[in-house]
Amino acid sequence: MCTVFWDRKDVLLVEVLPQGTKINSSVYCETLKKLRCAIQNQRRGMLSATILSLHDNARPHSAVQTQDLITSFKWEQMDHPPYSPDLAPSDYHLFLHLKKFQGGKQFDDDDDLKDAVQKWLTSQAAAFCEESIQTLVPRYDMYLNNGGEYVEK
Repeated sequence: MCTVFWDRKDVLLVEVLPQGTKINSSVYCETLKKLRCAIQNQRRGMLSATILSLHDNARPHSAVQTQDLITSFKWEQMDHPPYSPDLAPSDYHLFLHLKKFQGGKQFDDDDDLKDAVQKWLTSQAAAFCEESIQTLVPRYDMYLNNGGEYVEK
């Protein structure tokens, strides 16, 4: 399982969990703590500003323990409607390009795959990340303009 956190500038954190690890709120909270450290190290001063996060509404993300941690960080969250992968930039942008990068390649083991993914992610220019964030805005506006309904009626 690979979790990627990124903003409009570049990738902030890539967390690869050992095979068979079950994702629950405790595991996800540990990842969020690593993300906070990454923001602190890579985006000096940003933690004193408002951090706005968007993640889907999977159970580990919406669990009370996770929500309490995010509240303690003083981060704000955008609402994410269920079954809406086109509001998740990783789904409609990042992973689409990652699949193309990996297409037809073979890796000797998990470590080789992990290294290749890490190198590809860190090689993406800021324009790549910026483009994805900018395409999120009209998608999210459509959701909001439809009264929170994902599908236009």
